[in-house]
Amino acid sequence: MNCLKLLLLFSFLPWESTLSQERTDSKDFVFALKKATDVMLNDVTSPVAASRYYAYLSMASYEVISLYDSVHYPSMSGIVNNFTGIHLVPSMLQQTDKSLATLLTIFKAAEKLLPSGYLMRKEVDSLQLLWSKTSTSKQLYENTNNLVVAAVAQMVSFARADGFTKLNNMPRYTPKTGDAFWQPTPPVFMSAIEPHWNKLRPFFMDSAQQFVPARPVMYSKAKNSAYFKLLKEVYDLGNNQTEEQVLIASFWDCNPFAVQQIGHVEFGLKKISPGGHWIGITGIACIKSDLSLFQTAMVHALVGITLADAFIACWDEKYRSNRIRPETVIHRLIDPRWKPLLQTPPFPEYLSGHSVCSNAAATMLTTIFGDGFAFLDHTELEFGLPTRQFSSFNLAAEEAAISRLYGGIHFRDAIELGKWQGKKVGNLAVKKFQRQLGLLKPAN
Repeated sequence: MNCLKLLLLFSFLPWESTLSQERTDSKDFVFALKKATDVMLNDVTSPVAASRYYAYLSMASYEVISLYDSVHYPSMSGIVNNFTGIHLVPSMLQQTDKSLATLLTIFKAAEKLLPSGYLMRKEVDSLQLLWSKTSTSKQLYENTNNLVVAAVAQMVSFARADGFTKLNNMPRYTPKTGDAFWQPTPPVFMSAIEPHWNKLRPFFMDSAQQFVPARPVMYSKAKNSAYFKLLKEVYDLGNNQTEEQVLIASFWDCNPFAVQQIGHVEFGLKKISPGGHWIGITGIACIKSDLSLFQTAMVHALVGITLADAFIACWDEKYRSNRIRPETVIHRLIDPRWKPLLQTPPFPEYLSGHSVCSNAAATMLTTIFGDGFAFLDHTELEFGLPTRQFSSFNLAAEEAAISRLYGGIHFRDAIELGKWQGKKVGNLAVKKFQRQLGLLKPAN
């Protein structure tokens, strides 16, 4: 996609015409978070890590808003596990700009949390330059920046206590032996991604094991077994896809680890994460609904946190069942030359992560915007894929889930039970954040 099309896609008001005239809105927040997404693409951030970053970035921005207006934007203290709020002396809020603080928090938090967060520095510099045109606005920026730095430091401290920093020191994952268990898959045979993700502190779930699904269909080589029927479905569908099924699978691929081979050379393909796709949908909904900057921050915090817990629950099950991917079994039992439409991601099959996260996000978004909220999803335009239209978030989630069967990388039971788990996580999030949800519509 060329630069002109990308600029048209993100036709947000320029910084100067928004912040300086205090006309910030949902587009500005979406723009700011998109800058963080671009850094995650650069870092080839895993789906689970991306969901964690979205949660903390959006939560940090929302909690800064809460410092200014705790009536319409109550803190998530007491709802998010172990979170006691951000505490600053009241005088730090004086002579600051609430809109600037909301956006600057995204940049400053991303700068601290993302591996290549230094790339956010140019966004911070551009804001600082904009606000340095007069002595009054320059002082306003400096005061706001001091507030944001203090608030972000507290949020980063909270984030670093969730267990993430300990993951690299945990035992290296070794695939289990046995026909039923996951093994690395072509073309690069990557090691399993984040096998210890269930050790992280959840945001609102009691534990990673709160919604454990039924056991997957048992592995069997017998051609009349339930397992072989699941396997044959993937194989047959992979050999007889319709154009629409191919388009759906490609649209929801969202595999940051996809590579392209040319001869003996491998190239990484830049793709958004599943959570990033739903954050994109969240932005689309906020802009269409003409939400304020602050309402948009709240909605993104609610969806981001829901996605993060959905991935914690899903990854807990992935490494519990440790189920083999269809590609591996088809090569072994049916056709050694068969290839799935999509590259198989580097982690166990059960549950389908797309099914879990999509249904969790759709549950939260449906609660906020309603069941009949129609939207055009242009999230994948910059990756060369056309816009798709949906008449509801739930139908989008259904399509995202079944796309994994069309892509040849999941069995049907992993999809169906993934939907179950995602809805459970989403419904719990709705229950936990009832106060925020109740205040969302009348807030301004």
